[in-house]
Amino acid sequence: MAWRVLRKKVYQQGLNASFLNAFVSKHSKSGVHFFFGSHGRMLVVFSSADSYIGLSSGASINGRISSNILNIRYFHATAFMLAWRRKEDEVPGLKLQRKEKPIRRENRNQAPVEAPYVPPRKLNLKPSQDKIIEIFEGMTIHELAKRTSSSIGALLEILSNVGEKVDSEFEPISVDIAELIAMEVGVNVRRLHSDKSGVLQPRPPVVTVMGHVDHGKTSLLDALRQTSVAAREVGGITQHLGAFVVEMPSGASITFLDTPGHAAFSAMRARGAAVTDIVVLVVAADDGVMPQTLEAISHAKAANVPIVVAINKCDKPSADPERVKIQLGSEGLQLEDMGGDVQVVEVSATTKAGLDRLEEALLLQAEMMELKARIDGPAQAYVVEARLDRGRGPLATAIVKCGTLSCSQHIVVGAEWGRIRAIRDMFGKVIESGQPALPVEIEGLRGLPMAGDDIIAVHSEERARMLSAGRKKKVEKDRLLKVSEVHIDTPDTEEEVSKRVELPVIVKADVQGTVQAVTDALRSLNSPQVFVNVVHVGVGPISQSDIDLAVACGACIVGFNIRNPPSSITLATNKANIKICLHRIIYHLLEEMGKVIVEKAPGTCETKVGGEAEVLGIFELKGRSKSKGPDVKIAGCRVVDGRFTKSSTLRLLRSGEVIFEGSCASLKRGKQDVDAVGKGTECGLVIQDCDDFQVGDVIQCLEHVIRKPKFISSESGAVHIEC
Repeated sequence: MAWRVLRKKVYQQGLNASFLNAFVSKHSKSGVHFFFGSHGRMLVVFSSADSYIGLSSGASINGRISSNILNIRYFHATAFMLAWRRKEDEVPGLKLQRKEKPIRRENRNQAPVEAPYVPPRKLNLKPSQDKIIEIFEGMTIHELAKRTSSSIGALLEILSNVGEKVDSEFEPISVDIAELIAMEVGVNVRRLHSDKSGVLQPRPPVVTVMGHVDHGKTSLLDALRQTSVAAREVGGITQHLGAFVVEMPSGASITFLDTPGHAAFSAMRARGAAVTDIVVLVVAADDGVMPQTLEAISHAKAANVPIVVAINKCDKPSADPERVKIQLGSEGLQLEDMGGDVQVVEVSATTKAGLDRLEEALLLQAEMMELKARIDGPAQAYVVEARLDRGRGPLATAIVKCGTLSCSQHIVVGAEWGRIRAIRDMFGKVIESGQPALPVEIEGLRGLPMAGDDIIAVHSEERARMLSAGRKKKVEKDRLLKVSEVHIDTPDTEEEVSKRVELPVIVKADVQGTVQAVTDALRSLNSPQVFVNVVHVGVGPISQSDIDLAVACGACIVGFNIRNPPSSITLATNKANIKICLHRIIYHLLEEMGKVIVEKAPGTCETKVGGEAEVLGIFELKGRSKSKGPDVKIAGCRVVDGRFTKSSTLRLLRSGEVIFEGSCASLKRGKQDVDAVGKGTECGLVIQDCDDFQVGDVIQCLEHVIRKPKFISSESGAVHIEC
């Protein structure tokens, strides 16, 4: 409704706020609501009916209006007042939005412009598998949240999904549950085992024998335990990690680990140094310090393990122990003869000289270390080697760190689990339990573990299953992440990808340790021309599934120290044209695979000078018909070196500078066209599109040859492909 402006003068003494209240209550009966505001010297009453009432007066003091005259005005609601009402703070400088004129768009039928694709920016995030935290028995959720950098609520939710309940984040949990939670978060863990709860008792030392290949490590151990293992080794070298207990003449027992010395078994030597208490470094007195000797020293230093040097073959006429000591001192070993703490013993495995001094040195070092371990309580062990037996299934050779391994226990070995069915010593005899520092063979696992895995005993099958499933999930996640990183790091240029060919390989070996050694050795043969892709590895003989996989991906099968496949497998491989390399000695295997890689490599194209001739005269043919072509110049030459072929490229040289290079258009000896001429022969030749010959010029015959890479093997056994 349109409001009319009403001007009314009201004369009243002592007008106050009660008049306004009465005024508002009178007009509110029609559903109009009011609220008050002020603007300058005017008291303004706003209504919800899009209008306002202005009461002009003097200043208000103590709720009273000083002026005796009150002007009451009714106004229509304007856009300014409505904006003031809706947003009172934005009244100053308020600008109304003007209606813009419509813009006429031309070329509406024109196709839209395609914007270029901008790939998303790659975030350089640190992979989670690099983070390793330490966990222990009795830690709390609060402490685990700090170490994993996660929230307590997220860890409690994971804990409830696992099936465990805690009253608060400060309640202690078991180390198994802590590992499950950490794996769900995506971090690696390292278990800290405490021996405070049990009684510590002395244990025998674990000694690892390391050194270069053919320096007499196994022969020295045979002399200590009075056996002949070295004589039964294939090829005369050790290719497996062996563990056994030797009863010394003094009555003390020592657990020895024998490591292979070939360059391909570096991972085995690293595992031996990780589980040992003392490292015996065997160096031949007639050979001195070699590459694997230096590697053994670095492994021992990395594991923070003391070293006892045994200088072997001192009975040989060419032996020089003093030279060996000087070489070891130059490599950073502080020998006792030079004022250090590293003991040095001169021995001979052939004459058994100095073995008593070696035993005394080992027992002295062990006594200084005060080796003790907990006998009771849950056991922890370390997998030295793992293999697959046809009748007994997966078998793991382990050394017990602490506690006692007994039959019927549920254990978790890496990502595998099982219930111990039988425990055997190194002689194959069934024993009831495994004590600390004792090498045992465990039977009853559900899967084949990896060499180097830790063994932990759990109290129930359910807990073993949960830990195994969580570890398998973590291993698969890390594997996929590693594969994605490899794909990101691969070169994007098509030329490099097209030049490099792929050689798929399937590796089968007798034990898990040799599988890893052969795989690492084959991957070391990668070159810019050939990529060795190990598509599958396994323990045991070649099976039909291996043949099917090789047919699917075109791979060759490498078998190390396994028995010959049956006739059915051999017929299947011959029918499918699959190459099988079976060997029992590591360097024979690497030599054959090196030849396969060299044959597979595309090689590099190089230009080679195949012959050289001197220009003796120039002959010019003019006035030829159009059918025979334009005039040509023929260079009469004598071949002074090599041979010339018609299909090759010719290069014209004058005073050592290249004048022209092109294909051979004609090559004649006398009047006959020939394909090639040899050294000392005179001939006439024509270079395509070249007529700038002079007597005394030199013409070279260029040949394009494909140069294959070379397989190189060093004295230490290290191999590589040189392109």
